[in-house]
Amino acid sequence: MSTPITVPAAHMVCNRSTLMPKASRIMQITKAMELVASSKLRKAKERQERCRPYFMGLKQTLESIETATNDFSSPYQQQREIKKRCLIVIAGDRGLAGGYNSNVFKSVQPMLEEGSVCVLPIGKRTVDFFARNGIEMLTTEFAEAASVSVSDCFTISNLITKGYLNGQYDEVAVVYTRFVSMLTQTPAHDVLLPLEKLEGKAETGVRQLVLYEPSPSAVYDAIVPNYIAGMIYGAMCESVASELGARRTAMDAASKNASEMIDDLSLRYNRARQGAITQEITEIAGAEH
Repeated sequence: MSTPITVPAAHMVCNRSTLMPKASRIMQITKAMELVASSKLRKAKERQERCRPYFMGLKQTLESIETATNDFSSPYQQQREIKKRCLIVIAGDRGLAGGYNSNVFKSVQPMLEEGSVCVLPIGKRTVDFFARNGIEMLTTEFAEAASVSVSDCFTISNLITKGYLNGQYDEVAVVYTRFVSMLTQTPAHDVLLPLEKLEGKAETGVRQLVLYEPSPSAVYDAIVPNYIAGMIYGAMCESVASELGARRTAMDAASKNASEMIDDLSLRYNRARQGAITQEITEIAGAEH
C-alpha cells in the first residue's frame, strides 16, 4: 500500500530539487539580460540624438541649394527605369529578441520577388538569411551590426553612391526597424536614391544670399554621400534601439514565465509533501492498530 504513494512523492521532490534551481537560474539570466538591454537602449538613443543635428544640417543645406538655384539638376535625383534595386537590410547579430529579426525578413521578402535585387546586409542574422536564399550580396564586411560605426556608415554610403552613379542599380533603399516605443517596433523601408525633388522654390532674395563654388550642383553632389551616410546611421540607431527594446520585452516575459513556473513547482511540491506526510501518519496509525 505504501509503494504507490511513496514513489510519486519522492518523484515530485526529485523534480522540485532539479527543476526549481534551473528555473531560478533562467530567471536570473533573463533579468540580467533585461537590465543590460535597458542600459544599452538608453545609450543608443543618446547616440542618435547627438548625431542628428549634424545630419539635419546637411539635409537643410541640400534643400537650400536646390531651392536657391534655377533649373537645378543632379545625377542623384535622376529618375530612371528600375531594372535593379540595391537594398541595405539591417537586422541583429543574435536572437532572444522576439520577432525582431523575422519581421525584417518578412518585410523584405516581397521586394526580393519584384525583380533583380542585390543586398548589403548588416547583422549576422541578415548575412545568414541572404546566404541561405542565394541572394547577391555586395559585401559581407559589415556582418556584425553591433560593431558598425559612423565611419562604417560613410564607407557604405560611398560604396552605394558610386554604384548608383555607375548604373549598377537604379534605386537604393534601406530596410530597418523603426523604434516606436519600448513595446512597439515596426519594419520600415526608406528610399535613399534617387533623392526626391523639392516642389517649391525659395524667394529670389534668398537665392542671392549664398554663392556656391565651383557650382551649386558640384557642392550638392559632394554633400549627398555624407547625407546618405547620415540616413544609414539613423536607420542603424533605430534598428539597434528596436532590437534592444524587443529583447527587453522578451526577457521580461521570460522572467515572468520563470517566476510563474517556480510558483507552480513550489505549490505542487508542497502539496505532494503534505500528502506524503499525511499518508505516513495514516500508515503509522494503522500499523499501531
